[in-house]
Amino acid sequence: MQNKNIGFIGGGNMARSLIGGLIDTGHSIDTLYVAEPDPAKRQYFEQQVGIHATEDNSNIMSTCDIIVLAVKPQIIKDVLLPLQPLLQQYRPLILSIAAGVTEKDIDRWAGGSLPIVRAMPNTPALVGSGATGLYANSRVNEEQHDLAESLMRAVGLTVWLENEALLDPVTALSGSGPAYFMLFMEALEQAAIDQGLDSETAHLLVLETCLGAAKLAMESDEELIELRRRVTSPGGTTERALQVMEDGNIKGIIGKALKAASQRASELGRILGEDDG
Repeated sequence: MQNKNIGFIGGGNMARSLIGGLIDTGHSIDTLYVAEPDPAKRQYFEQQVGIHATEDNSNIMSTCDIIVLAVKPQIIKDVLLPLQPLLQQYRPLILSIAAGVTEKDIDRWAGGSLPIVRAMPNTPALVGSGATGLYANSRVNEEQHDLAESLMRAVGLTVWLENEALLDPVTALSGSGPAYFMLFMEALEQAAIDQGLDSETAHLLVLETCLGAAKLAMESDEELIELRRRVTSPGGTTERALQVMEDGNIKGIIGKALKAASQRASELGRILGEDDG
């Protein structure tokens, strides 16, 4: 991927993260481009990052092998329609990180029959620990498939999905998932404070416990249920706490939450793809 030109439409946080990850993994700054209407953001990319920046989306069409759509889902249509002639002329790989916007709609707004990859990253990508689900349409060739994967792996792990519809549960799990863990961490922190710990101590212990549990699970070959059993001594403190959670149907609540998020992702996709009038 080192000799491929990559153009970003949109210079927000996720684009910054991806560009930073690409540079950190050895991608040349001379092959990176960004189109961004905000002059302050363009100045940042040009002066602090050292990559090409332009106000006009069309300026990067003839140069780039990959076009990354890093704008809000609500404006994808308005971004793509004016670019149709250039997209059809140069036929780059389109990689969309806009949640909910389907491959069918992206292709329609881009003029049709283009290679498209949809990616669902999450916010830990901002610190290089992202988890991204990927879906490619049938026009993405093997090289483009590898390019898309390499690009997203610059900020974390990637998984490929054979069915685009599976991006909805991926959105519910890893896309929205960081917020679930933040809520649980908030609750743990407050409960610890209520038990008498000072806020700084409670905060540090919650963060390190969360990090440690994730690291332990990542580095172990055992199932999560077995790792949980290891710290649950019969008649001990952990067992008592877990019983309270089970009595509150924590698994049922989590299941309902993921289902609701997945359904909402599907709904948003339909709304965003509706034809005018």
